[in-house]
Amino acid sequence: MRESGNDATTETARTRSWWGWGTIEDAATGPELEALLARITALLPNADLTDHQPPEVTALNLPAARVTPPSSLASLCSDDLLDRASHAHGKGFRDVARNLQGDMSHAPDLVIRPQNEQDIIDVLDWCTENRHAVIPYGGGSSVVGGVEPRFTDFPATVTLDLGRLNQVLEIDHTSRAARIQAGVLGPDLENALRPHGLSLRHFPQSFEFSTLGGWLATRAGGHYATRLTHIDDMVESMRVVSPTGVGESWRLPGSGAGPSPDRMFLGSEGTLGLITEAWMRLQERPVHRAGASVIFDSFEEAVEATRAVAQSGLDPANCRLLDTVESALNAGITTGGGVLVLGFESADHPVDIQLARATELCRQHGGTVHDPVENRSASPAQAWRTSFLRMPYHRDALARRSMILETFETSCTWDAFPALHAAVTEAAQHAFADVTGSGLLTCRFTHVYPDGPAPYYGVYAPGKWGSVLSQWDEIKSAVSEVLVKHHATITHHHAVGRDHRPWYDRQRPELFASALAGAKRALDPAGVLNPGVLLQPAS
Repeated sequence: MRESGNDATTETARTRSWWGWGTIEDAATGPELEALLARITALLPNADLTDHQPPEVTALNLPAARVTPPSSLASLCSDDLLDRASHAHGKGFRDVARNLQGDMSHAPDLVIRPQNEQDIIDVLDWCTENRHAVIPYGGGSSVVGGVEPRFTDFPATVTLDLGRLNQVLEIDHTSRAARIQAGVLGPDLENALRPHGLSLRHFPQSFEFSTLGGWLATRAGGHYATRLTHIDDMVESMRVVSPTGVGESWRLPGSGAGPSPDRMFLGSEGTLGLITEAWMRLQERPVHRAGASVIFDSFEEAVEATRAVAQSGLDPANCRLLDTVESALNAGITTGGGVLVLGFESADHPVDIQLARATELCRQHGGTVHDPVENRSASPAQAWRTSFLRMPYHRDALARRSMILETFETSCTWDAFPALHAAVTEAAQHAFADVTGSGLLTCRFTHVYPDGPAPYYGVYAPGKWGSVLSQWDEIKSAVSEVLVKHHATITHHHAVGRDHRPWYDRQRPELFASALAGAKRALDPAGVLNPGVLLQPAS
């Protein structure tokens, strides 16, 4: 068994953070950090921003691995301390807070990196026979406890890291599709497709540190606000390895032949099998772009304008509504109602006409259009984009200073949004008053559909060091109860994991829950695949 399998250092000598987001070199420091702390102090003057350094890995006191792999698998396995710590949690606020406080209550005994599909089959056979829990792992960017071995009733746990299955195996230019291994990271995938003038066109915020398999397993949403919003829409066929066999669907542009086998595994979060590769629909890379920002004096008017654009059939690539607090915090714009960021793109034709019609709709609802040409670098859209890319690093910097900074997201129909938004806002404010004394709630629409938006909320609250986890759990529970009460989904694109299980159990129909449990028994009879995700583990 090799002593260290940690893939933290890249060719450019950038080192992945074991405790937080991204790379150590890209952490918020200097003037960026000073400006961030100044904004927080101005908005939340009671925040204690004392810095708490992350612990050294050697101080974590991880217990020794409880299992030794068979000799046939030993070369794929690592029990290295840094490897195990890096795979113990995802990248949500709960994960970062526990890492900062040295809480490694749950960590895998081994990290296994298969080199091919047969290695996966062999690992699943070994784990099934010995009842070792298996956590499928792509880039580890889960923010809902999806890659964490949060259980104690298995003799050992292994994390199955698919990072070595990272190739684009085949490109069909005629059908505009590619066969791609599940472990490829977003940037590597796009770099492989770029010489062919093609793109998957899926860019979640986690793009740099997440994989195709992870996107498929969690039904991830990308950056684009309309049309092809979720990875589901881009799947042509998938190949899956489960403890009872290997299955692969046919490549088809569409089919009405019974329930879709691909839909069964999309969003299954590693509980039914491991997605090893997929044929994905591609797009030609866009060459025509146009964009603008629209400022509103009323949030209600901004929502109505966004609905008008969403129902117009214009299909903007970006249609992101920022409320007043989000606009001020992350776009540097003070407004009475918010900012709508619009963008259009095409590989085939100019899109100025679409932008003109969208901005006309916005003006009809009281919007003022920011000139899309003049001073583009200082536009609200560009300011927000820059902030968007830096948000995870800012979260980590503030988590070190006892700030609770986390998000939750949902979707609902347009008619239901006003009541839902009011109830979420009220619940959050009550929770802030009871738990932290003060706090801010932001809202933006990440995706919009003809029948409804996907609101994405941000929480900023001053916590107490040593208690931030329980404080966030209280706030999260309060707002999640509101979502379920209003029949808004518990998650639009962050997946279920372990954190959302209590509310997911109430959202799904019981008949479907029984069918899902039956599929679990058929594909994973020993119950070793990602126990506790989607379903209660069998006793």
